[in-house]
Amino acid sequence: MFPAYTPPWFLRDGLAMTLHVALAAGREWQATISDPEPDYQEHIFTGAGEVPIFGWLAVPPHPRGTIVGTYGITGTLHNQWFLRLLGRKAFAQGYAVVLFDWRAHGKTAELSPTLTSDGLYEGEDFVHIAAAAKAMGCPAPFWFTGFSLGGQLALWGVKAAQDLANMGNLGLQEADIGGAAVICPSLDSQRSLAYLIKSPLGKYLEQAIARELKKLAWRIYRAHPGALDAAAIERANSIWGFDHELVIQHLGFPSVEAYYNASSGLHLLPHLHKPTLILYAADDPMFDPAIIPDLEAACAKNPSIDLCLTRHGGHVGYISSRAAQSQAKDPDCWWAWNRVLAWCDQQK
Repeated sequence: MFPAYTPPWFLRDGLAMTLHVALAAGREWQATISDPEPDYQEHIFTGAGEVPIFGWLAVPPHPRGTIVGTYGITGTLHNQWFLRLLGRKAFAQGYAVVLFDWRAHGKTAELSPTLTSDGLYEGEDFVHIAAAAKAMGCPAPFWFTGFSLGGQLALWGVKAAQDLANMGNLGLQEADIGGAAVICPSLDSQRSLAYLIKSPLGKYLEQAIARELKKLAWRIYRAHPGALDAAAIERANSIWGFDHELVIQHLGFPSVEAYYNASSGLHLLPHLHKPTLILYAADDPMFDPAIIPDLEAACAKNPSIDLCLTRHGGHVGYISSRAAQSQAKDPDCWWAWNRVLAWCDQQK
């Protein structure tokens, strides 16, 4: 069903791919694609619970559908080049595009002190954003997408779309939501965090993410005085610590473990009945490889899910070799986004 993926020889190791994407590819990506940046319109959407969500929207002539997407655990629309790459490619192929800063990120954090919930409310945000985009001229079907933790959020978006009857009159029909296509989604935070910090390099990566989360919290603290406790921010020195000190109390969870279990993307998979594509690399160094058999089993039992499990790819990398580009007839090296868009086309 999917053309074979092979990376360049020097990126066949998942960690090498992941580090290359994190440290080098972001400086070079614009030279790899000829499609220009869409002329985005800034818009403040209203998400679940009336939370304002900042986003960009672009509609081409005669759009064929709409891509709604966001990024991973940290970042902003301005610096998340991998998401902006999708925006260029999707718009050039005739899709309307809506990209957004999810809760507590980017300009959304300036608008609201509401913290993250790893999909429990962000899923509903996807649906609210789709409804507003439809009213602004973006057509169905709406495809939800994201990568890493953003992929988990998009999966929750599909779950929320299946419960539209409980979300009030949004001017959106369940049939308007096509489904989701996600790259290297977070599926089990508890197992993966425990796995990540077992190695020295994994500890370094986890601490780098934790520092960004702490910066995020301080930005909210400054933008919304009194919303967060400074002492709690000081204590939040890990990903788990961020959720323990700042997130779970507001969401009503007794522990981080209970929170991760409730928001788990893996536990969500049996409940999805809209078309869903999951691209997942077996050599992803960020996630516990013990998750893979559970992922395969869940997808095998759900005919709505297309799982593309590859041997290589790293974490949100999937830079393809010239041979793989030629075989797939891809215009560039961005194998995963090319598969996402091709798969969306095939669902009609």
